[in-house]
Amino acid sequence: MAVGIFDSGLGGLTVLNAVSRRLPDVPLVYFGDNAHAPYGVRDADDIYNLTTKAVTRMWDEGVDLVIIACNTASAAALRRMQESFLPKNKRCLGVFVPLIEALTEREWGDNSPPREVRVKHVALFATPATVSSRAFQRELAFRAIGVDVEAQACGGVVDAIEDGDMILAEALVRSHVDALKRKMPQPQAAILGCTHYPLMESTFQDALGPEVEVYSQANLVAESLADYLGRHPDMLGSGTESKFLTSGNPAKVSARATQFLRREIKFVSA
Repeated sequence: MAVGIFDSGLGGLTVLNAVSRRLPDVPLVYFGDNAHAPYGVRDADDIYNLTTKAVTRMWDEGVDLVIIACNTASAAALRRMQESFLPKNKRCLGVFVPLIEALTEREWGDNSPPREVRVKHVALFATPATVSSRAFQRELAFRAIGVDVEAQACGGVVDAIEDGDMILAEALVRSHVDALKRKMPQPQAAILGCTHYPLMESTFQDALGPEVEVYSQANLVAESLADYLGRHPDMLGSGTESKFLTSGNPAKVSARATQFLRREIKFVSA
């Protein structure tokens, strides 16, 4: 009954943590493609090839449903995977839709036509590849009208977090927020469009100011997954144990993951 969670690196551990709290009885298979992180500076074909390779590996662990926790992969590869890669008995779900449903105050699975919403000015912080894909704006257009989105590509933040250099990560976040505010001085809401960014949520909030509502993904994705599995229990795979896989150095990745989650995490080679 295992579910998979995929990320280009360690950022998806924020999603895993939330899912494990929401669904404590479901084994979770995590794949971090640390050897190829970050994805945010790669082109769409490269991201697609790396993501499909990782998802295929996760199927070997008895997983039928994979959460693509990497926003860059969700933006650049997910639609193509759903159209031409996935067999009928497998599913991959992204992390944008739960976030947009929360922003637009729609219930899970609400497929009614787009409508006016409360929030009109939204700042999107994401990787360069996610920003260039315009996937967030495309998904938002299915659900809301009249929303102005200003996107800021946050180069360097993921690298700093993966390297454990949180001082550099904080400086970069503040610099990117300043750049966004020069384009949109008064955003009403801010989207943290990368699963690494919740680790810097307090810095984003401080730099943006208390009047800006910051939306982070982990808990929203966990709730959306619980809802999905309630409607599609057949998508629970045959796997029976939780596992952490990495394409990188297992010892190094384990040490960094243990720091992130503040509990011992042991990765094995994928």
